[in-house]
Amino acid sequence: MRTRTSPGVSTKLDGVHREFQTWRRTRKPRSSIPEPLWALAVERARESGVHATARRLRLNYYSLKQRVESAGRPGATGTPAFVELVPAVLRPACSAECLIELEDPRGATMRISLKGTEPPDLAALSRAFWSPTA
Repeated sequence: MRTRTSPGVSTKLDGVHREFQTWRRTRKPRSSIPEPLWALAVERARESGVHATARRLRLNYYSLKQRVESAGRPGATGTPAFVELVPAVLRPACSAECLIELEDPRGATMRISLKGTEPPDLAALSRAFWSPTA
């Protein structure tokens, strides 16, 4: 049995479908879909449904679904472009305690507990934590 999309759904997706076709014709091989196109796809998925949008735009259903869900969460506006870490002056003999928590967009967290020691290279640790994995 074959399912059919309603004509209204198809018309809403036609404009975005054309933009995806143009991008696919002009892109470099193996390049990622640009964020503005993802944003259009997420917007249409909210109106027309994830399945219909993914099918019409030839997108991975689960990738689109994850983006639709994360766009609905507060504070999930994207990754920060810049995070400044100002090093604190800690003395080795100092008994001060400090807890630093990092969280990435996927929800993974890293806690760094400093107790009277030389501070590690926090910039390198955070860069390694937030960098996308292959």
